[in-house]
Amino acid sequence: MSIVDNKKAFFDYFVEERFEAGIVLEGWEVKAIRAGKAQIKEAYVTIRNGEIFLFGAHISALTSTSTHVHPETTRTRKLLLNASEIDKLIGKVERSGYTLMPLNLHFSKGRIKCEIGLAKGKKQHDKRETEKQRDSQREIQAAMKTHRR
Repeated sequence: MSIVDNKKAFFDYFVEERFEAGIVLEGWEVKAIRAGKAQIKEAYVTIRNGEIFLFGAHISALTSTSTHVHPETTRTRKLLLNASEIDKLIGKVERSGYTLMPLNLHFSKGRIKCEIGLAKGKKQHDKRETEKQRDSQREIQAAMKTHRR
């Protein structure tokens, strides 16, 4: 069950592989994410010292749960993956020119997970092609809907 999607990632990048990562959160962040107060549109993933971190994810605090805490909404959050997956990602990002993008936040067995994608950037003409395909699909669906009536 998806909580937040990063639609911009699919428009700007070709996503080739996906990985499900755990995310280190504080209590108020979990409550805010469950209430839908999260945004990963401007977020990105980086590798530092053999660990993977999520930067720029904006989680707004709920006023009812954060009365005594003054939370930082865009703090750096650590992502949890297996060592073999981290090694694979480090090799691809450093050598092959890939980048890591957060694709969505979702629930998995009651826990909040972050799906990250190994992606390559799109050129401007690729973005235009994606828009054309999306528009043509929308027209086809509209035509089929009117034809069924």
